Amino acid sequence: MKTLRIALAQINTTVGDIGGNARKIISYIKEAEAHNVDVVVFPELSVTGYPPEDLLLKPQFIEDNLSALKEIMEEVGDLVAIVGFVDRDADIYNAAAVIHNRTLVDVYHKVFLPNYGVFDEVRYFQAGRRAPVYRIPVSKDKEAVIGVNICEDIWFPDGPHRQQALSGAEVVININASPYHIGKPLFRERMLSTRASDSSVIVVYLNMVGGQDELVFDGCSLIFDEKGELLYRGKQFEEEFIIADLNLDAVFMRRLHDPRRRQEALRGETASEEVVIQERKTQKKDIKPLSSDRAKIRELMGQEEEVYSALVLGTRDYVKKNGFDSVVIGLSGGIDSSLVATVAVDALGKEKVKGVFMPSPYTSVESREDVEALVSNLGIRSFTIPINGIFESYLQSLRDVFRDREADVTEENIQARIRGNLLMALSNKFGWLVLTTGNKSEMSVGYATLYGDMAGGFAVIKDVPKTMVYRLAKWRNGVAKRPIIPERVIWKEPSAELKPDQKDTDTLPPYEILDPILKAYIEEDRSFHEILGLGCELECTQKVIRMIDRSEYKRRQAPPGIKITERAFGRDRRFPITNRYQSF
Repeated sequence: MKTLRIALAQINTTVGDIGGNARKIISYIKEAEAHNVDVVVFPELSVTGYPPEDLLLKPQFIEDNLSALKEIMEEVGDLVAIVGFVDRDADIYNAAAVIHNRTLVDVYHKVFLPNYGVFDEVRYFQAGRRAPVYRIPVSKDKEAVIGVNICEDIWFPDGPHRQQALSGAEVVININASPYHIGKPLFRERMLSTRASDSSVIVVYLNMVGGQDELVFDGCSLIFDEKGELLYRGKQFEEEFIIADLNLDAVFMRRLHDPRRRQEALRGETASEEVVIQERKTQKKDIKPLSSDRAKIRELMGQEEEVYSALVLGTRDYVKKNGFDSVVIGLSGGIDSSLVATVAVDALGKEKVKGVFMPSPYTSVESREDVEALVSNLGIRSFTIPINGIFESYLQSLRDVFRDREADVTEENIQARIRGNLLMALSNKFGWLVLTTGNKSEMSVGYATLYGDMAGGFAVIKDVPKTMVYRLAKWRNGVAKRPIIPERVIWKEPSAELKPDQKDTDTLPPYEILDPILKAYIEEDRSFHEILGLGCELECTQKVIRMIDRSEYKRRQAPPGIKITERAFGRDRRFPITNRYQSF
């Protein structure tokens, strides 16, 4: 049987750490050699990390990436290594290096450059024009033909993979830096299965893993056979070194029974250029089949576990890759701060997480008790800093200026800003990164205080709707089989506790009604009349949309946070602050 042994290095790289990324790549090349691998594959732009953004405008950055590629080449022996990097000619390219016996055999340039959502590749790269195939010796008198392309290239039905398959490629390798959002793993699988079956080709999909600013890359690398059936699903949100033996005889048999390929050939399309990789210096030894635990189909996580895992990975990588040792969180006794603290402990360990309780005149006894219970359950260090005296000092200082004015949201925001100031003081004094606790529902309608509860370095649940916050809290408690987050925190009515008997519903519709409206308006761009059918009356819907539009200036000043929905604020959704358009 003709087989290709392939290794997928589903690795976590760091943007700009070119030397560290190169060392990681080289270590996995050595491991691949030890397992008699024919081809070892690394993610898109694995040398530079993804996305490098305007680092790509620095000539020195490009040069350093090319120097690192040369170091990697020196470590590649008889196997073939496919490595993502930035190529330079008259322009720069998002590229894949094909390396064999310390030689750069060829370079593939990404053809389709995404320029939507979080992607800005047209800003930086020139598009490729070639779709070559590579003939690789795999055993005595046997060769494999593979195609290589990059991320977006395989999303187009008539993309490079199609030409490569028609030109004889038995395996198409697609290297990726594909960021996560809810629903994306299954969406990818449906698309890749179709690509494999339509072209009667094995599709190998390698995705990177890790957090980079607001993006999280979920790994979940995949292999589909020539019938579109799933052979392998990698770990989600974890590094993994995947080794699989691919049956190339099955591809040939499938094609004998697939008349579509012959019809495609009649169209007279241009065949791919073929690059022949020289005979190996050492004859590949006979290898034993892989044990059953080397290649398997793991179950996809449920939605709550998937989102929670993304939050943990995104938080861990943001904190560690930016050189922070510990984090500090303002604890209110509410659901949001409780969830953020729990995520932080799971990401960093309890010794790296500090909690601060800052009661005001309106803080309830129940909130104090719930903070104490959470701190005990998590095992974190906490501080209590009452703000009563500071708040009274503010009011005294402003008494003459405010003499003819009734108390309103101003006094509420003063309390939030005092707390933000105290958290930043602790951050400055001890080097702790402040994690903010606002969720997407609040950020959408501006139910947050600029320079108050929005003050901090990283917004863990910035893209998590309030209803999902509750689902995550319940899921996490279920995993622990005990109430890590106190049960009362989950069922009590949410309140900012900035005035007597305050409830979120004093200002907002219930979150069960609000969140579908936010999703329709923000993520789906639904019309006003479509949104009216989602449960909110005319005036209520108009009010919510006005609040969203008027809060853009706040969101522009918010810290970065982890993207988990299809359309997050910031890079994903770019609306003008000065904007008089109304949809009703």
